[in-house]
Amino acid sequence: MQKNDKSVIRSWAFFDWANSAYNLVITSTIFPAYYTIITTTEAFGDQVTFFGRTFTNTALSNYALSFAYLVMVILLPVLSSVADYRGNKKAFMKFFTYMGAAACMGLYFFKLETLELGIICFVIAAMGYIGGILFNNSYLPEIATPDQQDRVSAQGYAYGYVGSVLLQIICFVFVLKPEIFGITDPSFPPRLSFLLVGIWWIVFAQIPFRRLPGSGRNREAMVRSRVKSGFEELSKVWTQLKNMAFLKRYLVAFFFYSMGVQTIMLAAAGFGEKTLHLGTSKLIAVILIIQLVAIAGAMLMSRAAVKWGNVNVLIAVVLVWIATCICAYFISNEFQFYGLAVIVGLIMGGIQSLSRSTYSKYLPANTPDTASFFSFYDVTEKLAIVIGLFSFALIEEATGSMKNSIIALASFFIVGLVFLLLLRKSSRNTYTAADLH
Repeated sequence: MQKNDKSVIRSWAFFDWANSAYNLVITSTIFPAYYTIITTTEAFGDQVTFFGRTFTNTALSNYALSFAYLVMVILLPVLSSVADYRGNKKAFMKFFTYMGAAACMGLYFFKLETLELGIICFVIAAMGYIGGILFNNSYLPEIATPDQQDRVSAQGYAYGYVGSVLLQIICFVFVLKPEIFGITDPSFPPRLSFLLVGIWWIVFAQIPFRRLPGSGRNREAMVRSRVKSGFEELSKVWTQLKNMAFLKRYLVAFFFYSMGVQTIMLAAAGFGEKTLHLGTSKLIAVILIIQLVAIAGAMLMSRAAVKWGNVNVLIAVVLVWIATCICAYFISNEFQFYGLAVIVGLIMGGIQSLSRSTYSKYLPANTPDTASFFSFYDVTEKLAIVIGLFSFALIEEATGSMKNSIIALASFFIVGLVFLLLLRKSSRNTYTAADLH
């Protein structure tokens, strides 16, 4: 397949358009606000019972997300191995898309009395999102040359932000003005939003499904009596990484700062609702601002990387994340939260996009097993999320404050920063200036 084909790249970017609605509505705005509100009662405060065990409500949702990521950490190596050998990663993209979208639609039935059902659908939706992202990411080195991967990666995130904001605005109308549609049940608008996310996800995913290559079949795989263990594939990737000093050191840094980045993104809405009592409307408005600013942030960081190099830009962004965590600890009103939201928006999309393209740039040229390499990348990120979310929930339950959890995340960023600085120092002695850009 010819690389840098604009129509293929646009189709690939539409996968971000399709599934980012889940990320915005379910993990960032309406679901966290709705969940926190319905699980906070006069009788029990913020305590809920899940299959007979009592949890702090926001800790339970973070534990649930952590569990979803942990399951996928275990499954993805096996699935990516199958995809590489059989050349059917598009089939896996479809499977996880339909699974995640169906779970989102199942959240339409989520109320306090159906808490267990809601949490189960919440977990399955997360698994669908995680799985789809892996196989979509693995197409990046196939559709773009290394010099274009920063731009293409940023384009994918930009499409994701635009698509998710459009659906968020539609949901926003139902949530804020239900009387226009004759809606009297206050739980109906958010539950309708969950249903719309599932529909949106399935409909727009058809664009990349039609245009992306099927990758063909690996004939060697077809004569094997069984598919190699996915964990053997990870071991193979790790062995290859030992001879790629830059990539190996980068992954260590990525692991630590991802603990902070991903946890903040997944827990921010719950923090805003529970700590500052923003309410659904204000919370949605803030997240919309973040999404719009993030489009500019992703593009800005892509251009900055061309001028100053990926590693240098990542170091600067991680420093901003550390400052953001410290400021969040002392936050006391909604206007301070709005200011932090703008800063988070600028660095949120950029660090994800740049992290993905930095990894892709340093993969072996024309490697046939991109799914396995990106499985290793995704396992690294997802394991970081498991640790980050679990730590966040554990600290909140132990101390009774989400602010303590936020400040603890700064330590993850600091460790990541240290490894990035070591990476920059060592890469100067190992790589040329062109390699760093």
